[in-house]
Amino acid sequence: MPSPRSTRALAVALLAVLLGALLPAATAQAASRTVQGGRLDWGIKASFQSYVTGPIAKGRWTLTGGAATVGGSQFRFHSATGFYDPDSGAFTAGFLGGVHFTGHEKADGGHELDLTISRPTIRISGGSGMLHADMVSKERGTGKVSSRSQVPLARLGLGGIDMKGGSTPVALTGVPTTLTSEGASAFAGYYTEGTPLDPISLSVDTRGAADPKPSAPDNKKDEGERKGKAEKRGKEKAGRFEDAAVDWGVRRTFREYVTGSIGQGKWTLADGAEDGGALFRFPQGQGTYDAKKETLDAEFGGSIRFTGAHGLDLGFAAVTVVVAKGEGTLSADVTSGGKTAEDVPIVTFEAEDFAPKDGLAALTEAPATLTAEGSRAFGSMYRAGTAMDPVSLAVAVDEKARLPALPDLGSEPTAAAEPTRKAAEEPSAAPAAASSGSGPGAGTWAAVGGGALLLLGAVAAFLLLRRRSAQPAPEAADASAAPDSPQAS
Repeated sequence: MPSPRSTRALAVALLAVLLGALLPAATAQAASRTVQGGRLDWGIKASFQSYVTGPIAKGRWTLTGGAATVGGSQFRFHSATGFYDPDSGAFTAGFLGGVHFTGHEKADGGHELDLTISRPTIRISGGSGMLHADMVSKERGTGKVSSRSQVPLARLGLGGIDMKGGSTPVALTGVPTTLTSEGASAFAGYYTEGTPLDPISLSVDTRGAADPKPSAPDNKKDEGERKGKAEKRGKEKAGRFEDAAVDWGVRRTFREYVTGSIGQGKWTLADGAEDGGALFRFPQGQGTYDAKKETLDAEFGGSIRFTGAHGLDLGFAAVTVVVAKGEGTLSADVTSGGKTAEDVPIVTFEAEDFAPKDGLAALTEAPATLTAEGSRAFGSMYRAGTAMDPVSLAVAVDEKARLPALPDLGSEPTAAAEPTRKAAEEPSAAPAAASSGSGPGAGTWAAVGGGALLLLGAVAAFLLLRRRSAQPAPEAADASAAPDSPQAS
């Protein structure tokens, strides 16, 4: 008969082996993931927007840092960065972009109401969440300006939301927000603590923390790249370039009209065009550029088509840009009503300083004006001379130069990425990422489940050996059996 000491030693050894096999798998599955790209949609507070632009404040709001609008009353912030731990559900995602509100204009041209909210960050941990943001505000009455970084602005209503076990994308829709005391103070006292703000919706991409291993060098590929670069240098000397992009959002109010309650439509990108939220990128630019004269003649890839109610169907393709004598013209093939007009000059824009710097000739948000031809392309919805969205242009005239990054909106949210409603008694929703069978959480729970069965088996064997070796008195046996009985476990 084994002694109690040898029995305990055997059980400990068995448990160590089982836990050693179990924990590495769980630890590997629990590794944090990097948040890389995505969007946050938030109207801040719809009634505040109405107040600012209404007959009392007679103000306005402007977008900063590449922020955009979506629908009729939400602001879209972009380029999410942060981390997500599918094991604990901890989540942090910071977004770029901001909104500047002004109202109650004074005689000196300033404003009594002056508030900027930018760089919103979502932090979720332990079932609670907070929205932080940078805030610059002017205090009512005194006019004192305060600038605060990452103010805990609003609490998130996360009741019933399970953030564990997801992969990518991580998406939340319609999460309630409530103003905090710090937020009320930074909000210049326009609202008190506990005031409901607009709900938030977000979608972010995540990726594993481990970088892929570098592949072995490909000498043939390297040789081909060297030849390609040499050919490109020859073209650059002749004024030829093959790496450029033009960014243009058409017109913010037009985008809002298309996706709003009247247009009830959408836009569709094709041929390599990219959506940056507040603008569209037409890439793959190639043509000629003269650095001394600061002239450009270029054509770009990509196309966009706006469709909606009331016969809305307008498309732009084959975009070209010509710059000369300090002015640029953006033209395109325009399709409307089933007919296409080629090379229509849509807008003109300022191009005073178009000299190359660090191998890049660039214009950033150059003011643009609608042409007479452009007005006709829009069905005379806007008059000639109307201010359109600004134009940004970048041309790589050196092989080492890199084009500016486009705002990163992440993957397009899908039905699978949206939260799924729980049972009727639980009205809140869990991210669809939490139910993704391909996510790391699924493997973790499978491993834990299998390991738990083995662990229970080990415990049962240990208890059986202990009972056989110890042989307690009947009274002691009755007392010691209770904690191990099915009813007590």
